[in-house]
Amino acid sequence: MKSRFFLSGFLILFMLAGLLSGCGAATQNQNASTASGASTAAPNEATPAPQATANEKRVIKHELGETELTGKPQRIVVMDFSFADALATMGIQPVGISDDSDASLIIPEVKDKVGAYTSLGSRYEPNMELISSLAPDLIIADLNKHKAVYDKLKQIAPTVVLNDHQADYEHMLANYAVIAEAVGKTEEGKKRLDEHQAKMEEIKAKLPKADAKLKVLPAVVNPTGFFAHSNASYAGSLMEYLGMDDAAKSEEAYPKTNLEQLVALNPDVLFLMKTADKTIVDEWQANPLWKNINAVKNGKVFEVARNKWALSRGLIGSELSAEEAVTLLSNK
Repeated sequence: MKSRFFLSGFLILFMLAGLLSGCGAATQNQNASTASGASTAAPNEATPAPQATANEKRVIKHELGETELTGKPQRIVVMDFSFADALATMGIQPVGISDDSDASLIIPEVKDKVGAYTSLGSRYEPNMELISSLAPDLIIADLNKHKAVYDKLKQIAPTVVLNDHQADYEHMLANYAVIAEAVGKTEEGKKRLDEHQAKMEEIKAKLPKADAKLKVLPAVVNPTGFFAHSNASYAGSLMEYLGMDDAAKSEEAYPKTNLEQLVALNPDVLFLMKTADKTIVDEWQANPLWKNINAVKNGKVFEVARNKWALSRGLIGSELSAEEAVTLLSNK
């Protein structure tokens, strides 16, 4: 993963570029498949951003090199949920989404905006024939899941690869900047980032002072494992952005954690993302050690939706998760 310093610098450069040479409004993609806050930036009335042209060429730098694009892509395939979140904020409807063959994994706030699309099935095992059949002019893929098939993907269409699965909150913002540039909506993306920042600061201000610096731990739990989301993860770093302290300090984003390790971490708050009705936590609840955890003793074990808190790693998902976290902690 690139350093935080590089990501912050990249985001600043993106924002400056947006002020100088935005791409203007774009025609929304038409999907042929079957399946708030105000900007903090003042409008530049003297030098409005020029409109992008159909023949405009630009080179997009990404995790696996550089990709040349011309104009604004009209048929976009996204191979993870966070990329659909990004496109939704810019009024773009992807023709295909890797949704693990389960449309319910896309949060309603994103699904309502992307509309109908073709499901590409597993995020981990891309269906090349199906992707090719959609005749995309841009593919957005994840480094962790799709590095091995990058060469095949770019034979189908220009492909931009981002480090999404292992991204923290700051890296997600940098990814958003790259996506906005790739789809020819640099200026619109910048404005949405400004809106996002204003909204997140507003949410952050609502966090009860008594809850500042609480030790919190988001975690995905399934029938056989408890996967802590550390301060290196998206959800963990998002909680730290709000002012709390992630109980799991690790360079590994999703360390598998046993009950004894969880007791040692001793979080004050647990945000549990269940993948099934019955999880390993049901087993742990019968163990006396479970009751020694501060979050359990103080009644601060909350179930939250995995699709919102862990899968939709984007501006929309972040705003919704942050708002929910503050609401749960303030008992409102």
